[in-house]
Amino acid sequence: MQYLVFRLYGPMASWGEAAVGGDRPSGLAPSRSAVLGLLGAALGIKRDDASRLDALRASIGIAIKAYSSGGLMRDYHTAQVPSQEKKRTFYTRKDELGTDKDKLNTVLSSRDYRSDDYWVVAVWQQQESEVTLEALARALTKPAFIPYLGRKACPLAAPVAPLLIEAELKAALDSSFPPILGSFEQDRRWLDLGSTVTYLWQGMADDLGAYDGVQSRNVWDEPISRMPWQFAARQEHQLILVEE
Repeated sequence: MQYLVFRLYGPMASWGEAAVGGDRPSGLAPSRSAVLGLLGAALGIKRDDASRLDALRASIGIAIKAYSSGGLMRDYHTAQVPSQEKKRTFYTRKDELGTDKDKLNTVLSSRDYRSDDYWVVAVWQQQESEVTLEALARALTKPAFIPYLGRKACPLAAPVAPLLIEAELKAALDSSFPPILGSFEQDRRWLDLGSTVTYLWQGMADDLGAYDGVQSRNVWDEPISRMPWQFAARQEHQLILVEE
């Protein structure tokens, strides 16, 4: 099968999970919705363009290899919000808050981030679509909108270096990329890349190969609607291996 493979690295990332109250946790690896959002930004799809977002979601399958999930960093966050939601579109934060400071409220939240993490992502076409792997590769090389790692405050710190290859899924995820620092040894040392890696993929449990220890679970990261922020459950498979 043909795959589009690219890497994600940044000093900070946040992969949203189910939030309760003011806590905003982060997953250990990019969620499907986060990868779709990054690809949509590269293609120039706006958040309110439901038809193009649905087409992207339906046509793309995703698998991830986590070399490092980084360290946990927690931010005590405050933000100001208007007392009443205004029924119009805001183009700037200043416009949203308005001029009446007495009608602003302060909300508190605890937000989790992953620091110095490194992943490889493989995507493939699940069905024929105008969203081709070639188009995605060109968009990642020259994105229309700025891509980020879960939050706008988490920019990419290295080129994603997209590759189009024909291979088995595991071989695609094991693809090599140019070093971020001076050499692969420096990458391994300074980014704390150990020998234990984690594979995450959708589809069948044996799509990665015949391995013992594959675990399957349901995750709630399949985007259904962008406007009310609705997500559905999907099945994800996980395998942890020690590389030689």
